[in-house]
Amino acid sequence: MSRTVRFSGTVPAASAVLLALAGCAAADGAEGAPSVVAPSPDAAAAEVCDALDAALPERVEGGERADGDGIPPYAALWGDPAIVLRCGVPLPLVLTPGEESYDPLADAVDVNGVSWLLEDAPGGGKLFTTTHRTVNVEVSVPAAYAPEVNPLVDLAEAIAGQVPLDELYAQEELYGGPPAGS
Repeated sequence: MSRTVRFSGTVPAASAVLLALAGCAAADGAEGAPSVVAPSPDAAAAEVCDALDAALPERVEGGERADGDGIPPYAALWGDPAIVLRCGVPLPLVLTPGEESYDPLADAVDVNGVSWLLEDAPGGGKLFTTTHRTVNVEVSVPAAYAPEVNPLVDLAEAIAGQVPLDELYAQEELYGGPPAGS
């Protein structure tokens, strides 16, 4: 049974994290679209991202999906201001052991079976990054869509269907609890 989560209040804010994007190229989006930094997934992640791209909805939170030559590979945009999805992004620093900002208990939200790290986006709005998945998917939602978590409802089915769970979490889902010995 699938459940739909819509928030009407504010979502707790997490610490803002600035990601190092050195070496990535930015592409100008379609007319009026923001500049989007192109992700650089490895070959296995790129296959997952291609499958996800084909499964993404045409509308998110009422906005139509943008198309055009200016949108980089492994990215999708909807609406104005644009909700931006990037597939194959690096693990956020807040979830990277050994990083100064590492916080394994960082704010997260589950939307229709997809778990998301929740961060404040630079410049306002929220930045969500999938957790427990083999490929990281990031969604930037401008503050104009408050509560910013709502667009994730429209994306959950495609992500759950195309981005596999990490092995540890797949076992937990399969057997109804953590793997033996954990």
